[in-house]
Amino acid sequence: MALSLTQFNALVDEHTSALYRIAYRMMGDRHEAEDMVQETFRSAWKSREAFCEGIGDRAWLASILRRRIVDRWRRKAPPPTLAGEQPLDVGVQPIDPLASDYTDEMQFALSQLPTELRETLLLVVVGELTHQEVADLLEVPLGTVLSRVSRARRRLREVLIAART
Repeated sequence: MALSLTQFNALVDEHTSALYRIAYRMMGDRHEAEDMVQETFRSAWKSREAFCEGIGDRAWLASILRRRIVDRWRRKAPPPTLAGEQPLDVGVQPIDPLASDYTDEMQFALSQLPTELRETLLLVVVGELTHQEVADLLEVPLGTVLSRVSRARRRLREVLIAART
């Protein structure tokens, strides 16, 4: 069933923030993230006839966002590291490694993760998709998603702790 303009606008209102957070963490640049979210919604509008109510709205939009970002990475260099070679010295931060919003320290730590771990973690934690939705989106078993998220959290903590010492 195709989305109406009213339904589409509701999707935009409800999911823009989450998509931006995913895009920012994956791209490492605010402007690039904004572009990716715009491209996602443009693609979603163009493919609104293919919208399937069986999957979650956010999962559908996140899958479009992911494809747009991967396409951009293929056309450009790998995702940037905002903090350069070394993380910024920002002092003591909260223990929860994902509590920091858009800091260079967090972006640096995320950039140290392998792409598959970073992407899976961001879709679950920042994108707020279920583990099953991420498994379906990435076309991997549920156990793989659970393992990747666990390993990503552990490595992220290690990088952030090392940066503070």
